[in-house]
Amino acid sequence: MRFMRLAAVAALATVSFTAQAHGPTRQKISESVEIDAPADKVWAVVGNFQDGSWIPVVEKTEGKGGNEPKATRTLTLKGGATVEEELAKYDADKKALMYRINKVDVKTLPVNDYSSNIEVEAEGANKTKVTWRGAFYRGYMNNDPPPDLNDEASKKAVQGLYRAGLDNLKAKVEKGS
Repeated sequence: MRFMRLAAVAALATVSFTAQAHGPTRQKISESVEIDAPADKVWAVVGNFQDGSWIPVVEKTEGKGGNEPKATRTLTLKGGATVEEELAKYDADKKALMYRINKVDVKTLPVNDYSSNIEVEAEGANKTKVTWRGAFYRGYMNNDPPPDLNDEASKKAVQGLYRAGLDNLKAKVEKGS
């Protein structure tokens, strides 16, 4: 009996130590919006990788490569910070794209190894659903991250970006309808 207790304590200690030594886990966020406009009209805005103006924090977009895989863009945010991104996949027929952040200061967006997908789906002739999904690690890759670079901070920042972007996209496209 005593041996079993010792084995159980040893097993718990090993599990506890392993969990603490693991480091960050990949976080995932998904946000959607329904827009009262045809999918082609929505895609005309979202599908232009070289124009991030529909995202409220973006002041200017500069890039090269158009909508071809490996195209790049630099988003200059209000306040002067920049985000460097690269287009990984682009499918105009499916109205979907995938991009990665190559460089961002974690004080601007507290993430590492970030990738994102945007999909535009027709839901009838004049309704469209846009889904923006991302996967990333927190801004601090070691154990014991500071509060502004932990999992919750990174998820909150990305979710806030997606929500503001999608809400602004809805307003922009529906206003132009």
